[in-house]
Amino acid sequence: MQLHSSSERGVTVISNIFTTLSNKQIHKQVLLLAIPMVLSNITVPLLGLVDSAVIGHLKHAWYLGGVSLGSTMISVTFWLLGFLRMSTTGLTAQSWGAQDKHQLALTLLQGLLMAVGLAVVFLILHAWISELIFSFSSASAQVKQYGAQYFSIRAWGAPAALANFVLLGWLLGTQDSKSPMWMVIIANVTNILLDFLFVVGFEWKVQGVAIASVIAEYVSFSFGLLCVTNTWRRQLMPSPRLLISNAMTGISRFVKLNRDIFLRSLFLQAALSFMVFKGASYGDDIVAANAVLMSFVMIISYGMDGFAYAMEAMVGKAIGGKNKDQLADSMIGITFWSLLICLALTLVFVFFGSELISLITSIVRVQQVAAVYLPWLMAMPLVSMWCFLLDGIFIGATKGKQMRNSMFLAMCGYFIVYWLAAPLQNHALWLALLSFMALRGLTLAKILFTQWRANTFLAHA
Repeated sequence: MQLHSSSERGVTVISNIFTTLSNKQIHKQVLLLAIPMVLSNITVPLLGLVDSAVIGHLKHAWYLGGVSLGSTMISVTFWLLGFLRMSTTGLTAQSWGAQDKHQLALTLLQGLLMAVGLAVVFLILHAWISELIFSFSSASAQVKQYGAQYFSIRAWGAPAALANFVLLGWLLGTQDSKSPMWMVIIANVTNILLDFLFVVGFEWKVQGVAIASVIAEYVSFSFGLLCVTNTWRRQLMPSPRLLISNAMTGISRFVKLNRDIFLRSLFLQAALSFMVFKGASYGDDIVAANAVLMSFVMIISYGMDGFAYAMEAMVGKAIGGKNKDQLADSMIGITFWSLLICLALTLVFVFFGSELISLITSIVRVQQVAAVYLPWLMAMPLVSMWCFLLDGIFIGATKGKQMRNSMFLAMCGYFIVYWLAAPLQNHALWLALLSFMALRGLTLAKILFTQWRANTFLAHA
């Protein structure tokens, strides 16, 4: 009898999936949110590819290694503070779904106040942070020198970078994906043009790449502020006095959510940073080859993040409106399109991987080393897509505690896999990274399945 009941539930689930996928309106909603974010996010790793290509065609591998190490460290620092975007998106989307305009305005104000405060602290401490971070690196003296140079310049973009997290999250939470798209595209096009001007034209090398990125952050912030101001005037127009007087209302939930997502990001960056640092200990050719391949991993992650962002906005709206059917339709529709994209990426890496590597660097030895580890890249899209989508679901649901716990378990699994496979050296790093992505998806899927069956997923964390 129980087997028959389970079979009936399975048939019902499959029937619901096909019903959702036959609904053109669902596909339209998904693509209207996801495509702008995919297009904008793809420009981010393309920027990384241009950085690598511009530096990779200089004479020595340590320039590329230095930019890779320095950009990884600044990304670690900023991504650790990326909870500002995630929490803002989830809370804004839920307020949008509940049609609570006051809370919409309050979320934006609280996010910007926190961004400014954190940026000030970072600028005060950035020299000490740089010294501490690079003291742990096993890279060569030249790679460390140029990495530290890159980090010290990029630090001055922190105020704009952190504020941009909030602006992006808030606009996305209001179901506006076009404004964030243009924010990211404008920033990265500006950055790419300045890369060529400063590095190729002025021959500023690593300094030129870093300065270009700082300028681009402030250009993006200016445009984003204009977009938010237009939405604010058109949709909200709250009383400034009332808003300021209530600035701390609900701040405990905001801080708690940010704390959990911060810890989640810390565990994530611990794994990614270990790969960079440990890879550097295997030699300049390995760190340069890993930098090239990680540029393609970034294409996967930023492309998938476009769908994850759409998932955050749609899930948050459905939860704010307490609409379980809308929630299920959003998850099914976005998963379908994500699967198609990842299948396409897999085929690209299988058939054109070597050619793509040659586009990034003309250093023959780096090309040869990167080709050895290319199979790991081929497996990455279909393995990693699930953790990105589930991240989007849990961010939209503002379930920071569950995300934190899942990432901690995945991080532990990452280091265990590397320890067991350590004799394989750089292959062990790539095996651990692939396992890490798989564990993130599996642990979050277990939590989602359990809460969905218990009808508790729509409840706020």
